[in-house]
This record gives sequence, structure tokens and C-alpha cells, in this order.
Amino acid sequence: MTTVVPGRRTRRQSELLDRLLSLFLEQGFSRFTLDDLAAELRCSKTTLYALARSKEQLAVEVVKHYFKNATAQVESAVARQTRHDRRIAAYLNAVADALRPASRTFLDDVATFAPARSVYERNTRIAAERVRQLIEDGINSKTFRQVDIAFAAEMIAHTMQAIQRGDIARRTGLNDAEAYRELASFVLHSLRLD
Repeated sequence: MTTVVPGRRTRRQSELLDRLLSLFLEQGFSRFTLDDLAAELRCSKTTLYALARSKEQLAVEVVKHYFKNATAQVESAVARQTRHDRRIAAYLNAVADALRPASRTFLDDVATFAPARSVYERNTRIAAERVRQLIEDGINSKTFRQVDIAFAAEMIAHTMQAIQRGDIARRTGLNDAEAYRELASFVLHSLRLD
């Protein structure tokens, strides 16, 4: 069996992770066996073992790959904006865009598989901190009205966690992407100067 080297991927392995990500986003990952995945991707199980030592670890690697790609897309969207109000909108709307291809099956699989859920929770905490920074930048530049940054960040973090857990979807019928779009609108309208 090939040794797994974390963080160092060949081009073929990166392409395979992208294909796995597309498959998982569409169909989730819990129903697949390694044999199923090898057949679906037309590769050997040895090739999959080069990515991770088990199906469970492979699912975690793919979820990490998803968030790594999403983070790059989100930060790129923010970097294109110069105005503080547009930066926070760009951030939350880019999160919505990144979540759009994620099926409910994928999100449910992530929610019910503790190691994958941990990756999502960690990324949600990082995103909430990033939003807090964007709010603080907007207040300091006098683009946003003065608010208690810690409270605003906590409220946003709780909403983001509720989206991540699926609570918002269950209570409102909004999918995660729609919920992030609504959060972006709410935050912007709440922070604007009168």
C-alpha cells in the first residue's frame, strides 16, 4: 500500500480529490464503499489509499479539500472589493456561492460523521472570526455604525453555526446557501449608517 503523505499531492491526486468532491457534493459520501468509489472514478483502491487510509479518512480529506477551495474562492471575492460594506457582503455571498453545489445529502453526511463535522465546525468558527474582523474594519473606517463588535460577531457566529448544523434549513426551509445570502443582507442592513 502507498504511504499517505499529508499536504503533498500529485496533480493526479488533486484531480482525483476534485472528482471525489464533485461526487460527494452531489450524492454525499456515507452510502459509498471504497469499491464503489474506485469503480465510479475508474481507479484502483490502491490509488484511493494513496489519498487516505480508509473510506472515513478519505471523506475527511475531501471535506478538507472542499473548505480549502471554498476559502480561496471566498477570500478572492473579498480581495476584489475596496469598500468595507462590499467586502462583508462579498464574504458572506461567496460563502453562499461555495455552499450552493452542496446537496442536502452531503451536508447531512457531514453533520452525522463527527470527524467531517469537526472540519465544518472549525471552518465556521474561522469564518465567524473573519466576519468579526470585517465588521471591525468597517466600524473603524466609519462605513458601519458603532455596534458592540463582540456581540455582533457572537450573533453572526451563532447564526452560522445554526446554518452549519442544519437548524436554519429545518426551521425556515432555506438551504445553507440561501441562509448565508439572507445573513449577508441582514448584517449589511444592520450595520449601515443611518
